[in-house]
Amino acid sequence: MTFDGFIRLALNTVTAPRDVAALLLSLALPRQVLWLAFALVVVLNTLMFSLSTMTAPANDLIGPVLGSPVVFGVMLALSVAALIFAVTICGRPLGGTATYEQMAVLVIWLQALRVVLQGVVVLLAPVSLFLSGIVVSAGSVLGIWIFVNFIDVAHDVGGLLKAGFVLLLAVVGMMLGLSVIFSLLGVPTGGIPGYV
Repeated sequence: MTFDGFIRLALNTVTAPRDVAALLLSLALPRQVLWLAFALVVVLNTLMFSLSTMTAPANDLIGPVLGSPVVFGVMLALSVAALIFAVTICGRPLGGTATYEQMAVLVIWLQALRVVLQGVVVLLAPVSLFLSGIVVSAGSVLGIWIFVNFIDVAHDVGGLLKAGFVLLLAVVGMMLGLSVIFSLLGVPTGGIPGYV
């Protein structure tokens, strides 16, 4: 994919998320490609997160443990994988038909867009924390809207309300599960759920 193609697809994701979801699903990417793309977005998001912590005041939720890029990257990878699993599984009771691979390609694409968003935040933070905060908030709301549309297309549950319910169940289940795991490991989880 060329840079221009990436930008066009990113813009279309905002204006026509359902069409982009259908396009991504039609690619039927093999698992090897998905694993590579998964690793790439985790590394890039970790890099951008590390840069953002250097350009903005430290967040109380980001302790010395999460301040380590390696630890953050591992936790982010676990969180993204858990999200893919949870959204796939939680769609089943409502008649969802998406496979892990189908949901993975959609989540990976959203993580790729998060890299771009985080890059904008890194550039804006030294200029205006207020503007960077607005970008983060707007991106989060928009991301939820896009993801709900993606879920509806992938699972074919018959409406955004049901797709939103699937996302709610998945996020709650994912956060509970990861909180237990990370607590047993003695790792704070404050910065991860909001970032995913």
